[in-house]
Amino acid sequence: MAGDVTGQQNAGRTRRRGAALEQAILRAAVDELTESGYAGLTMDKVAARAGTNKNAIYRRWPNRLALGIAAYRQLTTTVRPPDTGDLRDDVLELLRRANRHWSSPLGMILRELLAAAGGAAELLAQLQDQSGDAAAVPWLTVLERAVARGEVAPEALRPRVATVAVVLLRNEFVMRGVPTAPDDVLVEIVDEVYLPLVRRSGPVPS
Repeated sequence: MAGDVTGQQNAGRTRRRGAALEQAILRAAVDELTESGYAGLTMDKVAARAGTNKNAIYRRWPNRLALGIAAYRQLTTTVRPPDTGDLRDDVLELLRRANRHWSSPLGMILRELLAAAGGAAELLAQLQDQSGDAAAVPWLTVLERAVARGEVAPEALRPRVATVAVVLLRNEFVMRGVPTAPDDVLVEIVDEVYLPLVRRSGPVPS
């Protein structure tokens, strides 16, 4: 009887295809990632947890890093950008949110993935979002509001300029290995780098 039950379960597993199987693999990868981090994520463990085989995983994700990135993206959520009515306050709030995230257990997974990705630009793009500019959206949003208020010139509305502050914060974690960035570092990034950069075109004509 036990053998019959096991056989039925295995048969049910082998019948999963397409989106159903993909979601089962992703759920298993998410569980492994949150329990053991990227260092403990293996194709064998994910396959066992998902009730499938490694070939089914490799057909969808070519390696462990690609699977880890896909699993991490399942854990992230979109947060509404702040709207304080002041560019400096908005940027500081965005940086503080990013700092809290990078300092959290989920942020530790993110740092492991970034370290593993190294120079793989296409995987880093997946890590941020499906499009290269998606990570800049909240920064562009607060800049657009600042332009509308007359705080900065429209020329500042470029993704590379908009994301300078968070890139500098990321370097604190990735390059310097800090567990969290002190608030005075965030203030320094905003006051000494970000605001002078976005205002470099001079005052907006009235």
